[in-house]
Amino acid sequence: QVQLVESGGGLVQAGGSLRLSCAASGSIFGIIRMGWYRQAPGKQRELVAEIINGGRTNYADSVKGRFTISRDNAKNTVYLQMPSLKPEDTAVYYCKVTNTRSYSYWGQGTQVTVSS
Repeated sequence: QVQLVESGGGLVQAGGSLRLSCAASGSIFGIIRMGWYRQAPGKQRELVAEIINGGRTNYADSVKGRFTISRDNAKNTVYLQMPSLKPEDTAVYYCKVTNTRSYSYWGQGTQVTVSS
């Protein structure tokens, strides 16, 4: 089992910034992919950004060039730096990790609200 603890969400005005953190513990050996997803009310959960062993990253078009995902292997933590936030970024953000057996674990979610 892998436990994920997310933090860093909150309420911010448009143009502001937040940094999300997701710390993994437990059976972390073999985690090859860490990422952030989000789900806005009435919408499907979508990939925001992910980082894969070796450092390759993928971003949703809506955040590419604006958000930055990074990983601290020593702390087993993945971060999502979110500057220049927009109201449409409002959602519950979930951390997801995937291991070498393609099994995924999800965090409990953290609310990000951007006011206009």
